Amino acid sequence: MESLLVLVGLIVLAIPVAIVVLMVGQVRLRRRVEQLEQHLLSLGEAVPEPRAEPPKPETRKPMEKPEKANPWVVSKGAPKEPSEEKPPAAVVFRADRLTALTAWLRENWFYAVSALSLALAGIFLVQYGVENGLLPPSARVIAALLFGAALICAGEVIRRKFGDDEASSTAYLPSVFSGAGLVTLFGGILAARQLYDLIGPEFALMAMIFIALIGLVLGWFHGPLLAAIGLIGAFSAPFVVGGTSEDPSWLYAYFFVIAVLGLGVDTVRRWAWISVLSLIGSYSACLLLVLSSPLTEAAYLVCVTALAVVAIAIPVRRIWPDHAGPMISSVIWRKKGGAWPEFPTRLAFGAVAASSAIVSVHWADSSGEFWLGVILLSGLTLGLMVWGQRAEALQDAVTLPALGLIWFVLMHGWDNGTVLRQFAETYAETPEADYPWIVTILTFLGAVVSITAAWRSMRAQSYAAVWATAAAVFAPVFAIALEVGWQPSQVIGAYPWGLHAIALGVLMVVFAERFARVDGDNRMRPALATLSALSCLTFACVIVLSSAALTIALVVMIVVAAALDRKFTLPPMSWFIWAGVFTVTVRLVLDPGLDWASTAPVVEMTLVYAAATVGFLAGWLLVRPLDRPVATLLLESAAWATGGILLSLLLERWLQSFGEGNATNSHWGLGLLAIIWLLLAFAQIQRFELGGKLNYGRYVLAAFFAGHGLLRLAQALSDANPLLNIVATPVLGPPVLNTLAVAYLLPALVIGFSVWRIHASPLWLKRASYGLSGVLAAVWLGLMIRHIWQGAGGMYEGNGVTQPELYTYTMALLVIGAVLFYQSLALRSDVMRKAGLAVIGLAVAKVFLIDIAGLGGLIRVFSLLVLGLALAGLAWLNRWAALRHSPQDPEPLDQ
Repeated sequence: MESLLVLVGLIVLAIPVAIVVLMVGQVRLRRRVEQLEQHLLSLGEAVPEPRAEPPKPETRKPMEKPEKANPWVVSKGAPKEPSEEKPPAAVVFRADRLTALTAWLRENWFYAVSALSLALAGIFLVQYGVENGLLPPSARVIAALLFGAALICAGEVIRRKFGDDEASSTAYLPSVFSGAGLVTLFGGILAARQLYDLIGPEFALMAMIFIALIGLVLGWFHGPLLAAIGLIGAFSAPFVVGGTSEDPSWLYAYFFVIAVLGLGVDTVRRWAWISVLSLIGSYSACLLLVLSSPLTEAAYLVCVTALAVVAIAIPVRRIWPDHAGPMISSVIWRKKGGAWPEFPTRLAFGAVAASSAIVSVHWADSSGEFWLGVILLSGLTLGLMVWGQRAEALQDAVTLPALGLIWFVLMHGWDNGTVLRQFAETYAETPEADYPWIVTILTFLGAVVSITAAWRSMRAQSYAAVWATAAAVFAPVFAIALEVGWQPSQVIGAYPWGLHAIALGVLMVVFAERFARVDGDNRMRPALATLSALSCLTFACVIVLSSAALTIALVVMIVVAAALDRKFTLPPMSWFIWAGVFTVTVRLVLDPGLDWASTAPVVEMTLVYAAATVGFLAGWLLVRPLDRPVATLLLESAAWATGGILLSLLLERWLQSFGEGNATNSHWGLGLLAIIWLLLAFAQIQRFELGGKLNYGRYVLAAFFAGHGLLRLAQALSDANPLLNIVATPVLGPPVLNTLAVAYLLPALVIGFSVWRIHASPLWLKRASYGLSGVLAAVWLGLMIRHIWQGAGGMYEGNGVTQPELYTYTMALLVIGAVLFYQSLALRSDVMRKAGLAVIGLAVAKVFLIDIAGLGGLIRVFSLLVLGLALAGLAWLNRWAALRHSPQDPEPLDQ
């Protein structure tokens, strides 16, 4: 029975071989029949009539093949016309190539099936008889190795005797046999290690490297079919063989070897898609392995990082990579017909992106895994800067592991990782514990990356300013990530953590000095380093200082930036000034903001807002002589707004000392709040003239601030108005100089002055602002007259109107109308003339409709007398102005 089973197994193994032999014979027979048919046709055909000769093809050397689009090298020729433009050779997986692959599989699917059958036959040979124990494990492995070697020998014999090119009848057969043989050899070694434990991981790895070298040499002589069969089969072999292992980490080395095999074959043959297949297969196989064995995560991270390294080095065949051509980021602004990045650049960038993403999003279960992730990401970052310094096309790839490092450390803190817990618990049980060096080491690592970027900037032939920006930004941003995610000051204290920021600031000063020594009059790189130094000092102030001191420190930084720009001509300082003005404004208004200003000691509040106002004004005076329109306008608008806010807050605090109302329920408090919000709105309106896309944000902020201000004004005119609400906060102060002026006249003056000062305001906004200012002034005038005659206790409208009060309203309307009318004649303003006539008409209507009925005795007489005299005087004034400004004599009345 056992002999019968062995015979059946041999028959099964012989079936794929027999199929291939039969196909070879059929192909040969068909070729001979076609040759005989052509020979018979040539004997029976008549001599053809002479015809025009077709254009001769270009003469080529005997061994020269037609040139094909090569994705490894980007064409430097002139761009094609849009109608003739084809998919660029830079793209590996294109629709035409996928169509060609589909067509090839449709015509030659039997080759793929044959390769699969042979490979599975070799792999299952080592598993044959496992249940019955027909062959010992060593014999099964030896049989598989011999079968694989036989397939490779068969493929080489066919290739040498009959050829492997598409014109031969044995096309693809050598690749089928040799590829299946390689997969069988890999399967035999995997079974010897994983199924039967016949060999150790070291010997297994050495054997697979030897097999990979054999495959590498074979790949150089065969077509891409062998490479594809070998790669797919080799990646699939561990999962097909199966088996269990206490520590399958060595399989990562196996997948790494297979990736090196595919990249090594493709770096000579340059098919491009074989390299992509190698990396995709490696990353996928490693992912499947780590999902099935989570304890191998450390080896997984090392393997994917190593894949990125070999993807950089092998395609260009250089120990020191020298990728040339455009970078990946250049595709963003690439013009139609422009050059694409070369294939090795795209391959390396993709591998670096994949490895950086995998390591940075990995959750570190232990302290060792955390430090492993930090080492791998920082090593990849530093390696690309130092080892890849000749690879000009990979400069933008450095940002991937650098950002990954920041993200990895930040998320470990946010998610309360193991290392963070150890750091936070340093002094929990033992106050005398040693100083925890974790954040210091991480800060030092960020400084090392910045130093390396500065060194790269000093040596760069291009993008030196970009490298200087990286040097100036990375270490501070890394420290800010530690502050946000780890909050070191809660463990080691504010001052020790602040010293870290100071140390980074000193490092940036050194950068500025080095750049200034080299660049001379070109101030871009020194300015960037100086900005970073100021930012580090600001960061230290945030850590150490109190709320008020921090705001003052930020204002001082703004003044220092303006002074540095004035002294050394550093235009990028405008960026710092812009950020500083924005930050200080947020602190003055929102955090800690107006709530803090309403409750803090008056001296402290005054010091903060006065320092901000003086600082903005000083910065404006420093940059005004320079060509800095953005910084100048920002500082000027911020100075006006902050000064107005300071005066409003001081007035509010003084009025609060009387104990009658506050900023949220009194007419004067709401008026002062409206002034603050409207000043902020007009500061944004003044910045409209800067233009740019940021104007959309300024529109939103201006609308937000103006909405708050108008809401406060509406509350002051309705709910808090002592004329309309009997329980409203009473009016404080003597007639004219009282809280009514604070609530209504002061906002009117602020609105009118602000819109008059801002020359670039839209016309509709000017008219609306002047109109609102006039309405508020009129409300104040009316309430002021009532306060004079009725006093604070009689402001409510239910108390009625006295005759002197009614007469005063009439006189006020006549005076206002006369002033407007006179100014319209002096300024030749038609709008003002119409406004004056409207006010006078209102006074006339009031006299005839209200005063005649409400007044009595001599007051009624005087009211009509004054109205008549006033109208006569205005008529004479109108006549006089017309005669004075008319270009010709007036016409007689009788004409």
